[in-house]
Amino acid sequence: MTLERRALVVRGGWDGHEPVEATDLFIPHLREHGFAVQVADSPAPYADPELMGGVDLVVQCVTMSTIAPEEIAGLTAAVESGTGLAGWHGGIVDSYRASADYLQLVGGQFVAHAARGGPDERTDDQSDNYVAHRITMTPAAADHPITEGIADFDLDTEQYWVLTDDYSDVLATTTTAVRPWAAWHRPVTAPAVWTRRWGRGRVFVATPGHKVEVLREPNVRTIVERGLLWAAR
Repeated sequence: MTLERRALVVRGGWDGHEPVEATDLFIPHLREHGFAVQVADSPAPYADPELMGGVDLVVQCVTMSTIAPEEIAGLTAAVESGTGLAGWHGGIVDSYRASADYLQLVGGQFVAHAARGGPDERTDDQSDNYVAHRITMTPAAADHPITEGIADFDLDTEQYWVLTDDYSDVLATTTTAVRPWAAWHRPVTAPAVWTRRWGRGRVFVATPGHKVEVLREPNVRTIVERGLLWAAR
């Protein structure tokens, strides 16, 4: 008999990323693949070692917010023991900015948007940060189960500039262009999709996914759905 796997969905933080709607988009996918799904509105469950010991996948969608020392310690211990950690956009790479342990676990931190227009053109609306950009597959993406068969594709939404390290296995990148009003002097390429091994656990990150409409884009949705399954124990 095959035992049912367990997924813990942790969602909250800034409402602009639609954490409830976004995670609700993928919960049926998890259930269809044999997961019992538990939902939490804070990282408090991470501090429960008995609970985390039985979790095969953590899907995190919490933008900004804070995490207590015992919570990040519990999450890290679970991943090291084989629990998968997966997420998209600010729900995973703009979480818990003050926790160095969390940033090391995830392997990247959002630092900037590439604004569509100059300072005089901005309206203080989220759309100020929507720019047309390309998600470019790396050679490693061709035969990876998350990205196999997916070619380069274009989006018009937030483009994330992230700080990262070379421990991650990068499956896709995106390049922020030079802009007349910006301080940088050459295009900047940052990871857009990556994986990471941590102890016996797997970490999956995709930076596209600002709103549900982006997550519904066929390439983004496929990458996230595959990434959740890849990361799971």
